[in-house]
Amino acid sequence: MLERGYRNPTRPGWGLEVLTLGDLRDRLPAADFRRPHRLDFHQLTLISQGAGTGTVDFVDHPCRPGTLLHVRPGQVQRLPATRDGAQLDAVIVLFTPDFPPRIPTTVQVTDDPFGAAAWQLGADDHRRFRHAFIDLAAEYATDTEPEITRELLRQLLAGILLRIARLPAPDDTSRRAADEPFRLFEHELERSFAVLRQAHDYAARLGYSLKTLNRACQRATGHTAKHLIDARVALEAKRLLAHTDLPVAAIGRRLGFTEPTNFGKFFVRATGQTPGVFRNAQT
Repeated sequence: MLERGYRNPTRPGWGLEVLTLGDLRDRLPAADFRRPHRLDFHQLTLISQGAGTGTVDFVDHPCRPGTLLHVRPGQVQRLPATRDGAQLDAVIVLFTPDFPPRIPTTVQVTDDPFGAAAWQLGADDHRRFRHAFIDLAAEYATDTEPEITRELLRQLLAGILLRIARLPAPDDTSRRAADEPFRLFEHELERSFAVLRQAHDYAARLGYSLKTLNRACQRATGHTAKHLIDARVALEAKRLLAHTDLPVAAIGRRLGFTEPTNFGKFFVRATGQTPGVFRNAQT
């Protein structure tokens, strides 16, 4: 269980790297390749060959040619793999949060912690993304005029992110009406889930009534604010259980539970498993 920081061994100091899944497989020890990783950078993966499964924040995503995965900083992933060891390959783009240009639309893609993690592209979109990834890889391999190359890479990456922004949201991540109260709540939740656990506290902090906040959450997701708060705390608990060796009690304290038994009861209620059973299943 690893926290993987960004490090570019081929172009030190560059905030972007382009490689294949095979390259990554060769770089990592076999045991590390199969383990869950929590990233502090973005990873885009476009499957080009084979069929298997990738996992982002404990949700399995079937992978086949045309599957596009986006893992954001802080998320936990298992790299795409097959059950039988058959060939599975992909083009992978790793980049730091500060590498892409800060264009409003690209920021919506990179800075949204609740954005979609997987798409199965249609034939036309797959062709466009494949060409865009090939162009990015070709420019990355260029050895001349590094300052121009880096700027061009930033713009080519922006083009890919703009294409992602134009993709329809997968069914499991679409929102019916993400109005301002809900958007503000999402981002306040991301900042404060470890210290604020009650919906009325979020409503007061944002300047809305609890009724208004719940209506906004229901319109956007079909769930109450309290349900979304508990889901975010449970997700962080799963991330910490999967990628750290922290004792369960310490994870509970980090998430605002003063008693280990209360954290254990919360986790069972949220996931149907004890923290220990969940952690053992990740190895």
